Amino acid sequence: MFEGFEPFTVTTDRDLDVSIYGLKSGDTSSSSLPPLLLIHGFPQSRHIWHRVAPQLTDQYTVVMIDLRGYGDSSKPESVAAYAKSAMARDCIEVMDSLGFDSFFVCAHDRGARVSHKLCVDYPQRVKRAILLDICPTLAMYTTTDFEFAKAYFHWFFLIQKAPLPESLILANTRTFAELFMGGRQAGGLKIFDQECWEFYVKVLEDPAAVHSMCQDYRASSTLDLDEARTDLAEGRLVQCPLLVLWGKHGVIERCFDAVKEWRSVTKKGVSVTGHSIDSGHYIAEEAPQDIVSSIREFLV
Repeated sequence: MFEGFEPFTVTTDRDLDVSIYGLKSGDTSSSSLPPLLLIHGFPQSRHIWHRVAPQLTDQYTVVMIDLRGYGDSSKPESVAAYAKSAMARDCIEVMDSLGFDSFFVCAHDRGARVSHKLCVDYPQRVKRAILLDICPTLAMYTTTDFEFAKAYFHWFFLIQKAPLPESLILANTRTFAELFMGGRQAGGLKIFDQECWEFYVKVLEDPAAVHSMCQDYRASSTLDLDEARTDLAEGRLVQCPLLVLWGKHGVIERCFDAVKEWRSVTKKGVSVTGHSIDSGHYIAEEAPQDIVSSIREFLV
């Protein structure tokens, strides 16, 4: 699936293992290419990039990670472990371990929330970023209306006290995955590669993974909101150019002015552009060529 890539792990200073797929270290043709970090969302893994990453290796040194709590990465227990500031530090440690002082980012869903914090906390490291199908977490929670709550019910379900959401998901994992992920686009499950889909389901069958994903959302409804308010109060904003892409058939299109929301958390004068793509939520798998084209044109 990821021909030319090899799996490896980085153990962070908090003794957490972050699972990575990257270009083979012996591939000298890629050693001088600019690094590109790809970060997935919920409830997925690095596999979302299987139609994107192989097309980019002529122009970038591509690095894909599994966020903590997801895929093959460690699954710590506490809510604090899933603050986006902590997850952003993982990204920095991964790129440090590979010798990359600065890099590009393209990230989807939860990964894009991590990338937002990455841009704010480490402005000297991220050169440009593409964020897929999100608005800032603070904006999305504080402007919630009926339409948003109906479409993103999982934002309110997963944050309930443990083990309520964990128990309900684990009671019939495959059905939950089929109805939740398949129900987010007209094409249903057909947009997913079967091998990738089976990996997503396998991970969701792990109680530690399900608990971690719930903790990720619990952190977003508490710690991440506090951090976002503090960042804005202290004038800590995104300082790199942003390209925001969202699914034409999703909640961002219906409920938010994405470019306006991202400009509100970005330093004045820094470029923020964006547009919708003919896709549902899982853009990298449903419309990979749009992502490839956007990466090649914007991340230069």
